[in-house]
Amino acid sequence: MKAHDGLYIDGTWRPAESRDVIEVVNPADEQVIGHVPAGSALDVDTAVRAARAALPGWAATPPAERAARLAALRDALVARKDEIAETVTAELGSPLQFSRTVHAGVPIAVAGSYAELAAGHPFEEKVGNSTVLHEPVGVVGAITPWNYPLHQIVAKVAPALAAGCTIVLKPAEDTPLTAQLFAEAVHEAGVPAGVFNLVTGLGPVAGQALAEHPGVDLVSFTGSTAVGRRIGAAAGAAVKKVALELGGKSANVILPSADLAKAVHVGVANVMSNSGQTCSAWTRMLVHRDRYAEAVELAAGAAAKYGDRIGPVVNAKQRARVRGYIEQGVAEGARLVAGGTETPHEKGYFVSPTVLADVTPDMTVAQEEIFGPVLTILRYEDEEDALRIANGTVYGLAGAVWAGDEAEAVAFARRMDTGQVDINGGRFNPLAPFGGYKQSGVGRELGAHGLAEYLQTKSLQF
Repeated sequence: MKAHDGLYIDGTWRPAESRDVIEVVNPADEQVIGHVPAGSALDVDTAVRAARAALPGWAATPPAERAARLAALRDALVARKDEIAETVTAELGSPLQFSRTVHAGVPIAVAGSYAELAAGHPFEEKVGNSTVLHEPVGVVGAITPWNYPLHQIVAKVAPALAAGCTIVLKPAEDTPLTAQLFAEAVHEAGVPAGVFNLVTGLGPVAGQALAEHPGVDLVSFTGSTAVGRRIGAAAGAAVKKVALELGGKSANVILPSADLAKAVHVGVANVMSNSGQTCSAWTRMLVHRDRYAEAVELAAGAAAKYGDRIGPVVNAKQRARVRGYIEQGVAEGARLVAGGTETPHEKGYFVSPTVLADVTPDMTVAQEEIFGPVLTILRYEDEEDALRIANGTVYGLAGAVWAGDEAEAVAFARRMDTGQVDINGGRFNPLAPFGGYKQSGVGRELGAHGLAEYLQTKSLQF
């Protein structure tokens, strides 16, 4: 049982304005494992004021010193790697090995990348008779989701720190314990008081107060497209910058020349990873009509092998949502070839790894983000039909293309309306920009492009 009674504001842990708490539930057994304060609008205001007071000093700190604090933060996360993994497993339900390698390992790599970028980024450049300055945008309000609780925090906080911004973080209420560990690491890394602040709380209370606060210069949000629209509207009214990483319905396009067995195997693994709770998951598998039946058989067999290898979804509401989509898919004519809505365990918010075949592009399960371990398989007639289907949603976050010839895959990927495409199973790159087209968001995270989101430009003419 982990009871955290404080908010991290201005370099210290202090009590929240009210005694209300948010209980944290382990989704694998439905037991309460801890609680955190339910921060209020007043707590958010206190945190923003601390961030504004700290901004001039941190913005003026030399990039090399900011880089040193980020390196120290990376080292503090490394020292807590096991505790981070165990905490994520407890509050998200992720299998422990996945928590070690992905939920703890990837954020450490990202923090290290920003330590290097901060040290070498050209914050000044010469353009003709001008000196162009890249300065911090100001106070950042960061609102993060539950599906990758530490990675999404680091992907916002690390570039903001590198840029010279100060931050107020409002993490997801389902996974706040990981955020508490992160705040401890920030403190240990010697980041000055007020530069980073943590307010746990509910989205409609603390999250909304942070997004609308006049002292916040940029709102960085990762979550649903519906909430992103509201944040974008509020920011627009205040002429405030936003960075939005939203939903996805990514296509995994298997061209006829591809190694079908490998493409299907990797595609199923991609969807089942993190119990399907990944915005960039390749949830639509597109297969040529001549190889469709073979692909369906391979996918059904691959999904059946996952069984207990994946964890639960995050909460009862999410489980009901995912099951509802499975039922709707079958009602609209999809064929259930693996999984379904039956309860695989007495306790916990588990959903069976599910594959829906005979899905058509107009079905709800082919258009809306399910956010669970559910793969849909669609057939296409030719390459133009595949492209039409791949681009035929309101989303454009990620995707994949498989072909026997790399040039063929690249040519197809260039025509996809999406922010990131993996070619023949390309590996994740923490330095590559991540973000979406269309309703998948605004702006980019990771690498130099992620750093640029937290900078604004001034030119001096001579």
